[in-house]
Amino acid sequence: MADDQIETYFSTCMQLVNQASQVIEGAFYEKKKVESKSCNLDLVTETDQEVEKLLINGLRKAFPDHRFIGEESTAGGEKCVLTDAPTWIIDPVDGTTNFVHSLPLIAISIGLLVEKKAVLGIIHNPILKQTYSAKAGAGAFFNGNPIKVSGETEMAKSLICTESGSSDDPVKLNVILQNLQSLLGKCHGTRSLGSAAITMATVAMGGVDAYYEFGLHAWDMAAGELIVREAGGTVVDTTGGPFDLMSRRVVCAGSEKLAKDIAAKLVQYEMERD
Repeated sequence: MADDQIETYFSTCMQLVNQASQVIEGAFYEKKKVESKSCNLDLVTETDQEVEKLLINGLRKAFPDHRFIGEESTAGGEKCVLTDAPTWIIDPVDGTTNFVHSLPLIAISIGLLVEKKAVLGIIHNPILKQTYSAKAGAGAFFNGNPIKVSGETEMAKSLICTESGSSDDPVKLNVILQNLQSLLGKCHGTRSLGSAAITMATVAMGGVDAYYEFGLHAWDMAAGELIVREAGGTVVDTTGGPFDLMSRRVVCAGSEKLAKDIAAKLVQYEMERD
């Protein structure tokens, strides 16, 4: 794909992200109307829905032949189908629980895939004014400055992120605890940031060395996967095999060795694919 075409996609998307940021900023410190989706831990607000509509409508107007996968559209019943057509994969407010509590670790996350390969990724935190971005083959950036992963290879020297997720399934919760227990005392520590997009971006800039999670969706990972790879990192399946965007699980790290070492320790949890 030509560089000027990707640049057109990027600039158009950023204009819409800036508009969407104003919506999120206006609602951030206000009382939110909160509803549950799959369970009481899986939250959605009016802002999630408003922002997704703004983004999809704007991108569809600019690129009418493109397709879309959005978190709230899928929750509303639309099928999550990834084809070879240019497809924007959108999470309007990644970290909704953080948003509900006015914790500013949230992001608009947008990935563009062409022929099922990521060509553009944008993760933007409208509250902290932080933008992570990547274009295929052009590196990764934070507020316009190049970023790189830590490059750490040793688990014993690593800071590792994971999440408890938004599921109340006791089987999954048991797996989460088993996996956490297998890492405690074997690394510098563990952290939970509450947003998959923010966490993958933090791996990309070297703030943490690795991240793993089960139960994610394509919109949680589409932008972050490209940004981590373009920052020199590794993204794999939780089994250590090739990453599959629709598999709902991920390990990303500052080195291939660290990613594979973490994957080797994980108890697996099988879920329905996106």
